[in-house]
Amino acid sequence: MSRAMRLLVLALLACTAATATAHEVRPGYLELTETSPGSYDALWKKPAGGEVRIDIAPVFPDDCRFVTPDRQQITPGAVIVRGRLECREGLAGKTLRIAGIEETITDVLVRVTHADGRVATHLIRPSAPMLTFGGAGSTGERALSYLQLGVQHILLGADHLLFVLGLLLIVQRRWVLVKTITAFTVAHSITLAIATLGWANAPAVPLNAAIALSILFLGPEVVRVWRGDTSFTIRHPWVVAFAFGLLHGFGFASGLTAMGLPPREIPLALLLFNVGVEVGQLLFVFLILGLERAFRVLEIHWPRLVQLLPGYAVGALGAFWTLQRSAILVGWAR
Repeated sequence: MSRAMRLLVLALLACTAATATAHEVRPGYLELTETSPGSYDALWKKPAGGEVRIDIAPVFPDDCRFVTPDRQQITPGAVIVRGRLECREGLAGKTLRIAGIEETITDVLVRVTHADGRVATHLIRPSAPMLTFGGAGSTGERALSYLQLGVQHILLGADHLLFVLGLLLIVQRRWVLVKTITAFTVAHSITLAIATLGWANAPAVPLNAAIALSILFLGPEVVRVWRGDTSFTIRHPWVVAFAFGLLHGFGFASGLTAMGLPPREIPLALLLFNVGVEVGQLLFVFLILGLERAFRVLEIHWPRLVQLLPGYAVGALGAFWTLQRSAILVGWAR
């Protein structure tokens, strides 16, 4: 890895350090199913159980009445509220707002199923916390929502990006880099599919600790590269990328499994969400490689200390997350 590249990595690490306590994007989910004109069964899932408390709630139109006959249900990944939404003139033209979303990096997926079978899907973001209901959404609009969720999930997942950065610091040759990134992609795609389809799952708290440990693992390997030493990881980085990619795939899956999508919607959501994750990951890698080439052409030279900081930052942040999440794990186990 060139000296200019290391400086670039350091700058990117500084950006990710600002979100060091946020493991990933954990979207909320609101489902409205029309049972009769103006009457909807409502299901609201607010993300819970992560490292950062998320306080968001739907604010329904003024002329709608939300009735919750049962208490809220608390699950390991979400707080679930069920009820009935009564709107005398339906939802068309009405505005829904998600209170508190502006203070988070969380999106909310809103799915409306009309009585005649039409389905509309909307994505509410912190930058645009309101939506106005219209007609039924197309399959293309729903696909775009899942694709955007995938892209945001990887680009705002500081620990996932840090792991990829650690791989870039270790891998020296382009062909080896292609094999390594491909192995990571294949691995996390496998566990993403397994978890989303409900065939297996990993508890969030120990999973987060294991992901942090995977980042810490790369720190000493970067130092070995600097010293000209070798190890199994340096000789076969794609094997390590595949092994840890299986862990990261379960982390990616939390973005879909917490929503509890209807079974018929899972294939589309799984495919497009995974494509979004890959698009975001490749954009990140290509950005770094492109800027590294630009710095090399400019022949910029940096002090030795600056060259060393990125590798130590990978190890330091990995250690910080490991200790932080291990402490949470101990409390969770009790």
